[in-house]
Amino acid sequence: MAKALRELKSEILARKAVRGAYEKLAPEYEIARAVIKARTACGFTQAELAARMDTSQSYIARLENAKVLPTMKTLFRVAKATGTKARFKFEKTNGLRVA
Repeated sequence: MAKALRELKSEILARKAVRGAYEKLAPEYEIARAVIKARTACGFTQAELAARMDTSQSYIARLENAKVLPTMKTLFRVAKATGTKARFKFEKTNGLRVA
């Protein structure tokens, strides 16, 4: 019987090395999801967003697949092109001690 995606993900992430790699990439994928959300909320295709940003569709695809890490300038361009406002914050983590 086929496993549900959530079950498979849980099994894979139970491995310490896999979980570490997954958590390390989480910020990049969070940015990618934010770009996708902003674009789709406007009803834009990747090509339409690219045209509004004066870039290529392939660059938008790489952003949305977390293949490239955008600069702050690029994130502000996404915001302008989608009529949104970019907001950033720093959150305390449990693992880091500050002297």
